[in-house]
Parts: sequence; C-alpha cells; structure tokens
Amino acid sequence: MTENELATIAVDIAYKIHVTLGPGLLESVYEAAFAYELTERGLAFTRQQGIIAEYGEARLDIGFRADIIIENKLLIELKSVESIDKIHHKTVLTYLKLTGIKLALLINFNVNLIKDGIHRKINGELF
Repeated sequence: MTENELATIAVDIAYKIHVTLGPGLLESVYEAAFAYELTERGLAFTRQQGIIAEYGEARLDIGFRADIIIENKLLIELKSVESIDKIHHKTVLTYLKLTGIKLALLINFNVNLIKDGIHRKINGELF
C-alpha cells in the first residue's frame, strides 16, 4: 500500500473515532481507539515507537516517541489540545526527518469538525 492509500485509511479512522467519541478526551483514549481500528483492518503498526537521532557515530536516544507508525510508511501524531501550535508541526517534521518516513498526519481530536484537525506533513519530494 502507498503512503497516500494509508493516509486515506487513517483519515477514515480519525473520522470514525471522532464521530463515535467526540472531542475532549485524553490523547491516550484516541490512540487506543486508533490502534484498535488499525488492528481491525489488519494493518501492521507500532505505538509509541522511540525515535533515535544519529550524530556522527553516536545514536542519541533523546526521548522522541511517535504515537503510531503504520507499515513503516505513515507517521501519525495524535493530539487533543485547544489548538495546534507551531511546535507541534515542527515536532512532526523532526520525526519525519529522523525516521526517513515521507508522510505524516498530525491529528487533533479536540475540534468540532475533524477535517479541521487533520494536518498533512511531507518530508522530501514524494508528492
């Protein structure tokens, strides 16, 4: 499956979760629901995957964790905040650069319309 196909599935999952649970819950609830939906669809994914920064020959474990990575092709960063700030966007772009993954979705569930909470982030010239 391509990154775009996985992103379409992820957006569908976000929509389903938002319709079912609504806004205002803790991020961990949305992450668990997202993982459940990915499992139901038979997709390979990891949760809270550590991200290592390489500096020369050193591997720096600096505490970065991606919420969900699907099929090693799509990074999902989930939020349940009043508003997405610049730092959230920069964090996702940092994760993309360090992992080599080309596409990410930054999803904030604390919105009235989920389409307003989904932000597509791209690393490189994939699209």
